[in-house]
Amino acid sequence: MTDALFPRDRADVAPGAVHLPDWLDDARRHALLAACRAWALPPAGLRTVRFGGGVMSVRQVSLGRHWHAGGYARTVVDGDGAPVKPFPAWLGALAAAAAADAGFPPPADPYDIALVNFYDASARMGMHRDSDEHSPAPVVSFSLGDTCVFRLGGTEHRGRPWTDTELRCGDAFVFGGPARLAYHGVPRTRPGTAPPGLGLTGRLNITVRASGLD
Repeated sequence: MTDALFPRDRADVAPGAVHLPDWLDDARRHALLAACRAWALPPAGLRTVRFGGGVMSVRQVSLGRHWHAGGYARTVVDGDGAPVKPFPAWLGALAAAAAADAGFPPPADPYDIALVNFYDASARMGMHRDSDEHSPAPVVSFSLGDTCVFRLGGTEHRGRPWTDTELRCGDAFVFGGPARLAYHGVPRTRPGTAPPGLGLTGRLNITVRASGLD
């Protein structure tokens, strides 16, 4: 069984939540991976995140504004203190194109921030909401490397019911409108499933947002 024989179709996972399989072509995957490797370098590079008294298993890099437990800042206040790396206009254009393909109108606020999350074989992400932004623009997520299980729940609490979607290398996932503040997480990845030609061990998730901040 191969994806060529059984292609994956666009799926409306929930109202306002759209899965776009294989949205990134091979050239975009390699270009985005190269950019992630540059962003991961210090200063303001890939860091271990302390949150809620614990340490997250996912490591992160912020673009545009630095996300931390207190919200957003211009510098890596919980790390090396360096100014956050700039948000590239091309990444905003890529996110806007994915949002349009998912059926969303152009957002009033420009895409101007992103989180790059790196998952090793044991990393996971607990259920949470992206609620520190001041813009209702849809969130756009790009996946590189290993496949993961992406869990989408409701807007009121972290518990069931939820829907699990398998996100593979090159997939985009967009959630806005009634799903903009939905709880979501990654309960597990599938180590060793990254395309061998990509040259990545583990999973990268690039989540692009509009901050709505001055």
